[in-house]
Amino acid sequence: MPEHATPDFESKIVTPANLTEHLVQLQVPLVFTNGCFDILHRGHVTYLAQARALGGSLVVGVNSDASVRRQGKGDDRPINSLANRMAVLAALASVDLVIAFDEDTPLNLIRAVRPDLLVKGGDWAVADMVGSEDVLSWGGSVFSIPFLYETSTTAMLKQIRK
Repeated sequence: MPEHATPDFESKIVTPANLTEHLVQLQVPLVFTNGCFDILHRGHVTYLAQARALGGSLVVGVNSDASVRRQGKGDDRPINSLANRMAVLAALASVDLVIAFDEDTPLNLIRAVRPDLLVKGGDWAVADMVGSEDVLSWGGSVFSIPFLYETSTTAMLKQIRK
């Protein structure tokens, strides 16, 4: 690889300006999920692989750094910058597109993506998922995937800080 070549996975990182052109290249049914994905762990990668297995392509919305701070996860969060979190997600085989959002919720992004399936982890009830009413209104489905591994970034950080 030439010294300054961009890794192939970087092409999976999109902006709102070029989202539509990338969406039309994806296989359907289109699956959408979102989160902070601050320190990627086994629970994250397992969940993302399960979400991807539900459809043809997986789009992951990632909270901006400011959005993460507004979530009340702590003044020192996120640990990893948005650019780093997006690059790590884009490098996963299960992820087809990664896009950031700065709002407190991904509702506007969900409406722009118009996924066939909206997926969140097992700590979310379907009725509580932002965008679930929208996805159901256009004939899509909404899933809460049970956790296979009890891991969390918050718990990992507590252990590290001991």
